[in-house]
Amino acid sequence: MKMIKKKHFYLYGFKGKHININIFFSIVFLLLSSIFFIFKPLEIKQQHFDDVPLLKMKSFVMYELNTDGLDSKMVGSEALRFADRYEISDINYTDNAKEYIANITANYGLYKMKTVDLDGDVVYTREDGLVFKSQHVVYDRLTTVAVSDNDYVSYKGKNHVVGTYIEQNNLKNTIYSKDVKAIYQLPEGKL
Repeated sequence: MKMIKKKHFYLYGFKGKHININIFFSIVFLLLSSIFFIFKPLEIKQQHFDDVPLLKMKSFVMYELNTDGLDSKMVGSEALRFADRYEISDINYTDNAKEYIANITANYGLYKMKTVDLDGDVVYTREDGLVFKSQHVVYDRLTTVAVSDNDYVSYKGKNHVVGTYIEQNNLKNTIYSKDVKAIYQLPEGKL
């Protein structure tokens, strides 16, 4: 029986010294591992922008038209347009779609397809002289209902109403209110 000798693979180093290839790769692996743990890999932070404005406007007028003509008009000093809404500073919104033309002004407005949400010094004015003022009003464009769950002041001519909640329906020409204090002038000779 013949005896087989194991062959060892060596790398030739400087001045004729030999290095075992297994030891060489072990040293390289240890060096690379230590570099990996000492110098952490760069972590790249990614930002996800879900709600990015598509358009920024300054000093604008926006008209909405339908088959009958002018539906609404919106004026503002600055606006951001998102995919589903407009955010407007110094909004002046006029709804011309129903029986009475209604105009609403406020410091800030959030305009969506069906509603206009208004904040800060809101003034609702209707063409027949009805006016109410509040700090927050939500106006439904389809039903023409303006709702404020804050204190409000309303007047028409010499009639004056103060309350804590108002729901004004432009289409039905009705007003629902809570905690009402009113000064109402009756026409003379009608008692």
